[in-house]
Amino acid sequence: MAGRHMPLLLRPRSIQARIALMSAILSLVVLTVIGFGLDLTIRSRIHSHLFIDTQRVATDWIASMGPRRIPEPPATHDDLVQLVDSRNRVIAASRAARGMPPLTTMPGEQDRLQYRVVCPDGGRCVVLTAIRLLPVQSRLFWDGEPHAVYAGRAEPNLLASRRLELFIAIGVLLMTAGWTWASWRAAGRTLRPVREIRERVTEISVRDLSLRVPQPPGRDEIAELARASNNLLEHLDTSVRQQRHFASMVSHELRTPLAGLRTLLEEALLYREETDPYETIRTAVRTTERCQAIIDEMLAVARVRTAPAADPDPVDLGALAREEAAARTEGVPVHVEVKDEVIVLGNRVQLCGVLTNLLVNAQRHACSRVDVTVERAGDEAVVTVLDDGDGIAPEDRERVFEPFVRLKDGRRRDPKGTGLGLALCRITADAHHGTLRVEDSPRGARFVLRLPLPAGSVLAGSGQPISR
Repeated sequence: MAGRHMPLLLRPRSIQARIALMSAILSLVVLTVIGFGLDLTIRSRIHSHLFIDTQRVATDWIASMGPRRIPEPPATHDDLVQLVDSRNRVIAASRAARGMPPLTTMPGEQDRLQYRVVCPDGGRCVVLTAIRLLPVQSRLFWDGEPHAVYAGRAEPNLLASRRLELFIAIGVLLMTAGWTWASWRAAGRTLRPVREIRERVTEISVRDLSLRVPQPPGRDEIAELARASNNLLEHLDTSVRQQRHFASMVSHELRTPLAGLRTLLEEALLYREETDPYETIRTAVRTTERCQAIIDEMLAVARVRTAPAADPDPVDLGALAREEAAARTEGVPVHVEVKDEVIVLGNRVQLCGVLTNLLVNAQRHACSRVDVTVERAGDEAVVTVLDDGDGIAPEDRERVFEPFVRLKDGRRRDPKGTGLGLALCRITADAHHGTLRVEDSPRGARFVLRLPLPAGSVLAGSGQPISR
């Protein structure tokens, strides 16, 4: 069990250190292979030059030989040159090779010229050329007895002392260190934005979400991470500000009825003889109903804002508008005109709530009728709810969608209202990627709900108006 966890314990915690370590290992392996190949190439090149030189010395000496005359080998003081007979005896030798045993063994008759590297025990290796004389030369010079000429040179100190391997190993280590340092610096520069993002994130708290992480230029993964983090912080900041604003307004709306309820109950306790208990209870019930209505609307708004996105269902807006209009049996009549068959994807219950709130609001302010139109405009579904009342002033057309905002006429017509109905409609429209606005109209208030149509949807029917 301990062995299985050992690699995790030895692995560096820093990504920069991991990258540098992996780079060091990889470069060491690659450079070692390259160094091994370089060592073999240099050795082979030096041996090739030595083979050429020793072959030239051997062939020049053989060419100068005559019958019963063996001249002095044309060799330098470093050349090891020997003439050996078939019994492996040294017949003649250069000054540097005198007193030495035969450098190697005689080549065979099939392979008269051989290149060899001979390394005697405890001595320096010798690079040599071994040439077996031709039979005609042996018959002419030594009555047919085979002879051979060995010409060699000791390996250079660079090869014999292993300095070549030492120099290559030092070069490999230096290049590995340089590559590792470059990888460390490159990884540090690459991860610097990540450190800056981490430092900035530690400064961000729930009380202050206005800070943003530094966003590097470009479109790489770190830049995308910074942009995504800033978008998340923007959403969190907006959500927290909305919640704070919402909570402050809710507390304000609940404080007034609760304070009135407490005053009413305290008066009932202090002036028991002068207070009608039944009237006190009725007033308390009405105040409680208002608080309950506010809380129910608050929960509805919270559900729309925070509920996880479910799979949308196809909703026929024309059929939904007809159903909601048919349910409004009290108040001014509602007339529905479906110009196009429009089907959107969304939450049927929430869209039904939007239409209900819009129709209730329109009937409350209408004088004689409410007109509902369902049609298609480009790639959007458009639902228009128009009443023939006094309308909404342009400066109030956005205020009516704020929570707990109730205009003077609305408070007069519906004293028990909470001021959350239209706010809930706007939030639901936003959740369905649509819009809800108050637009211009010759008379009355004209609420327009726009929702996106599904991709690839086609207009059904002939497009002729379908009256209710």
